[in-house]
Amino acid sequence: MDSLLVNLVTVAEGAKDISITQLILDASPVVKGVLAVLVVMSLISWYIIVYKWVYLRRAAGESALFLETFWQSKRLDEIYQTSEHLRRSPVSQVFRAGYVELTKLKSGSGAAGDTMHGRLDDMGNIERSLRRAQTSESVHLEAMTGFLATTASTAPFVGLFGTVWGIMAAFINIAKEGNANLLTVAPGIAEALIATAIGLVAAIPAVMFYNYFLTRVRVLEADMDNFGQDFLNIVKRHFFN
Repeated sequence: MDSLLVNLVTVAEGAKDISITQLILDASPVVKGVLAVLVVMSLISWYIIVYKWVYLRRAAGESALFLETFWQSKRLDEIYQTSEHLRRSPVSQVFRAGYVELTKLKSGSGAAGDTMHGRLDDMGNIERSLRRAQTSESVHLEAMTGFLATTASTAPFVGLFGTVWGIMAAFINIAKEGNANLLTVAPGIAEALIATAIGLVAAIPAVMFYNYFLTRVRVLEADMDNFGQDFLNIVKRHFFN
């Protein structure tokens, strides 16, 4: 009984000197490498989170402003001039692509085609330009979000690797010391749990904001698609009848 109390007192006294910072400094090179990778992934993820949050917020705001201007204006050239100041709006960029193609057709012989076949070709050209613009804008909107998905899916496993390595180090210490007390196994298990915790800290914000950004992008893509259909209807009604 006395020896057990002495052992507990010794463990408690040794535990006073243990801190998270010291555990990280005393960790094995492999665990330190895992922690460094996770910290870098987390920092990059937060940079992307802040950047995309600002970017998508501006894109949504400018798109709303453009749509309001579009439906209130009666001249396409005035709308085009307004769109030059709304570069972040994906909807305005879709309009610009369609307007440029329409201007080319009007300046040539295609827009005033006398045959049904010529009119269908002209409408097809405008529709393809709108689709290309939508695809290009979708790529811009989704840029860098793939890293968030990668972080969300891989960071826990990277942390798990550090966890396994730390526990393995704890068992090696037991074999070396020939004693399985807390002072022997605590450092290895503690650094293993730190790797797990940092992996989750990197992954959880990444997956949450990835899903949030994906929803915002889908809304903007729907706005582009709806506007493209409306623009085609307006062009067909006013320029090809």
